[in-house]
Amino acid sequence: MKRRTALALLATPALAHAQPAWPQRPIRIVVPFPPGGSNDVVARPLAEKMQQRLGQPVVIENRPGAGGSIGAGQVAQSAPDGYTLMVSSSSFAASAAIQRTSYDAIGSFDTVSLLARAPFLVLTNRNFPPRSIQELVAYCRARPGEVDFASSGPGGINHFVTELFALRAGLRLNHVPYRGMPPAVTDLIAGHVPMLITTMASASAAIRENRVRLLAYCAPGAPPGSPPAPLVREATGIDYESSIWWGLLGPRGIPAEPLRLLSAAVAAALAEPEVARVYEAEGATPGGSTPQHYAEVLRQDIARFREVAQAANIRLD
Repeated sequence: MKRRTALALLATPALAHAQPAWPQRPIRIVVPFPPGGSNDVVARPLAEKMQQRLGQPVVIENRPGAGGSIGAGQVAQSAPDGYTLMVSSSSFAASAAIQRTSYDAIGSFDTVSLLARAPFLVLTNRNFPPRSIQELVAYCRARPGEVDFASSGPGGINHFVTELFALRAGLRLNHVPYRGMPPAVTDLIAGHVPMLITTMASASAAIRENRVRLLAYCAPGAPPGSPPAPLVREATGIDYESSIWWGLLGPRGIPAEPLRLLSAAVAAALAEPEVARVYEAEGATPGGSTPQHYAEVLRQDIARFREVAQAANIRLD
């Protein structure tokens, strides 16, 4: 009897410190933009496959507003227990370069994994004289300050990547901001603006129907079946590469075991053919990463976009 009592007392501390298996309740993935956008499209099939792996519901919650900063701020202030996450993208890094927020884009978050990438494309109106990326660069160099380019709005991701292209190529272009990408593509087709750098998801119909000219991809990684076009770097020798990425992150301080399980669930989800099909329809290729690699990508992009913001005087007044 005394021996059983002693063993029970010895076991008590271990039981007191034992942690229940994780997760014990539903996981929430915040999408800081409205339903139907690219972050939302990336998040939904991911959540479906992650919940199969983790054995708990993974729920998408759209929290749009202020260019994504409202949702990001809510995630940054959440408990760092792995139950609140966010799908971010390159737009998160672009906003961090110019926008004052309640959070630190690096210090307030733990990165989990990259999810996918999609190259940006250089598009022109069909009647615009340049017929190749080499001709476009030469044409713009010969006409500094005379060539317009469209964007989805001031400080948006495609504003940044176009200004980066101009910076690396030694060009001076005029920015024509629109209220979103659809009107920018419409005016590109109509010839009201000659040039646009955007993603396949934003312009696939116009490209497929031959209503715009695809001059080049800004980075490798176009999905199978994408229209042929050269890479900017290979065709021109310009040190320029730009793609949009999506990634999963959470509030700073997620414990090691939940972070490991989340990373494994993401990797398993990205290996599913159904996820690849959805992402490829967005012009993206699925691809995971370690938390450390994603953190480095985020740091590099914020630094790069700050350089562009200073050179091109991009700011949100």
